[in-house]
Amino acid sequence: MASSPPPDEKVELVDHVVAFQGYFKVGRYSFRHSLFKGGQSRVIVREVFERGHAAAVLPYDPVRDEVVLIRQFRAGTFAAGRHPWNWETVAGIIEEGETPENVVRREAVEEANLEIRDLIPLYTIMASPGACSETCELFVGRTNTANAGGVFGLESEGENILVKVVSFAEARAMLDRGDIDNSPALIALQWLALHRDDLRARWR
Repeated sequence: MASSPPPDEKVELVDHVVAFQGYFKVGRYSFRHSLFKGGQSRVIVREVFERGHAAAVLPYDPVRDEVVLIRQFRAGTFAAGRHPWNWETVAGIIEEGETPENVVRREAVEEANLEIRDLIPLYTIMASPGACSETCELFVGRTNTANAGGVFGLESEGENILVKVVSFAEARAMLDRGDIDNSPALIALQWLALHRDDLRARWR
């Protein structure tokens, strides 16, 4: 659990309107906030990309020492001028009434045809807090990779998802080569690298 914020860091919301509503939403916020040298800022106006909140899981088989990564086309990566297919964790948007745990179990079935057993919460992360309100609840999940792999996803949502089983050693090599630029996948794999021995003992 995160520690409490400093009491002198405060913000006042002056105004909020919906600037754009399409497949996603953009809000326009006006606010003042406290300054480190005392006093308040002027009124600042910022547009914020609002797509809801997400949950993601890195499926891991502690017996076979393998992880499951997925690969799919991403419009944002394309717009950034990068190769638009990314290696990622399983992830999805948290709908009303869902818990993050429910989301990652559901998405594991939809995106990778996997059953997630135990879950360990890692972090709540913000990928781009200067421009986006989305948070991501990140987990590592126990699974059996013996029969994993293939192409999955919901055709109704335009999903075409490659599912690949990767040894932990190869996943580490992918990190070192810079093959993974998706932030939840990077963070989850780095966490696994730090805690892998303890996790394998816990899940044996």
